[in-house]
Parts: sequence; structure tokens; C-alpha cells
Amino acid sequence: MAATRPIAMTIAGSDPSGGAGIQADLKTFTVLGVYGTSVITALTAQNTLGVTGVFKVPAGFIRAQYTAVVSDLAVGAAKTGMLGDEETVLTVADLVRGSGLTPLVVDPVMVATSGDVLLESAAIAAVREALVPLATIMTPNLHEAARLLDCAVAGTEVEAQRQAEALLRLGCEAVLLKGGHGRGAQAVDYLATANGITALARPRIDTRNTHGTGCTLAAALAARLAAGVALVEAARQAKQYLWDALVSGANMRYGAGHGPVDHLHPLRSRAE
Repeated sequence: MAATRPIAMTIAGSDPSGGAGIQADLKTFTVLGVYGTSVITALTAQNTLGVTGVFKVPAGFIRAQYTAVVSDLAVGAAKTGMLGDEETVLTVADLVRGSGLTPLVVDPVMVATSGDVLLESAAIAAVREALVPLATIMTPNLHEAARLLDCAVAGTEVEAQRQAEALLRLGCEAVLLKGGHGRGAQAVDYLATANGITALARPRIDTRNTHGTGCTLAAALAARLAAGVALVEAARQAKQYLWDALVSGANMRYGAGHGPVDHLHPLRSRAE
């Protein structure tokens, strides 16, 4: 009998164009050898050009989805993505706290690559106070970090490191502050833990295909954690997976705007 694969859960919004959200997460889980489950928090109408509509899933049905999964399947790790509003944030925090689900990767999704707002301003405090303290690791980009800390966007390496440390003091176990929106030849992420800060750097890639990068990184982290990989090594592996997906997908053409990364690149590599 075949061994059971590790199980991971994504709690996020749906992207019908397939590049971000639930769809990106499940692709990532699959190619990284993890059985994927999902709790959908919102339906979006979006493509590579932007978001044209959002339909919120009622809190009661979010609870029903979550309960159905965790009451039957041994979820080894979870990640949160688009939550949308304060009620949803508080609902998800309550569910995670009540079930004791861990490890938990919190991706504080606030704005899409297209610039569309995906988290109401009133919900930011709920993320900071109710959800972040439950996180094994949170994965904000530079702009999300600034919103969570109510400060200016970090413009230097020193400022980014200080903000990563400040985010850590919000109560999570670790912070991976993403530098993809920064400048310079290297895209540097800062991993902050109780043991200090580790810089994870890769060459910056000239590509417009960046739709869903944050979702993909957080999903890869959850997949590696579900498989039992230690936190620092899981972060390294997740960044490498995303970087390879960006490189492989740089010349793909799906849609007229910001296309997706190549989530399936490990399968193509194995076939060559």
C-alpha cells in the first residue's frame, strides 16, 4: 500500500484565471508532493489585468468548509491568503485557534499585483492582533509590512531588517519579509526568528509574469512544513521553488497583463 502524502490546507480566495489564490496554492502543493485541501474565503472575478469583482463567502460557510476538512483529514500545515474583511479574518483566527492547527503560514494579502485592494483597511488591525500571533511564519511584502506597522515602506536593507524584527514582536514565531518589490540586482528576503535574521537572496528577474508570486511562496512554505522540513530550510526551499518558477515562466504568455509564474516547472524538469 502506498504511503499517505502529507496534507496541507489553503484558506484563501479563488482566482478563476488560475495564477493566484486557491488555484495557485493547489498547483504548488501538488508539484511539491503534498495532498492539497482548501477553504475558500471569497470568489473573485479576475484575470491577468485585474480584479473586476469579489463575492464574499459567508462566515458560517467558511466554518463549515474548515470543519469538514479538519474533522476528517490530518492537516499537517496550513496557509492563509486573501481574507478580505474583518469578519473573515476573525473567523479564520477563531477556527485555527480552536483546532490548534499548526504550522500556520500567514500571507497578509492586501493588494493584488494589478493594484486592486484585497483587504479592507478595517481588517488590518484584525490581522495584526488576531491572526499574526497564531502564525508559525508570516510572509508580508515590503508594502504589507509597512501597513501592518503603520510606517513608511522600507527603502534600505537596514530598514527592512528592522521592520522584520518589529513584525516578529507582534507575536509570530518567524517573519519572511519579501523583497521582491525592492530595488537592486538581488531580490533579498529577510527571515527573522528568535535566533536572528537570515538574508535569502536570488538574482532579480526581468519579467512581467509575477501574478500570484506571494500566494505561491506561502503555499510552498506550507507544503515544505507539512512534509516535516525545518522552518529555515523550508523558507530556503520555498524561495528556490518560486525563483525557479519565475525563471521558467518568464517567457510564457497567458493573458495580456501580469501572467502567472510556471507552477509546474518541476514536472517539466523531470520530463526532460
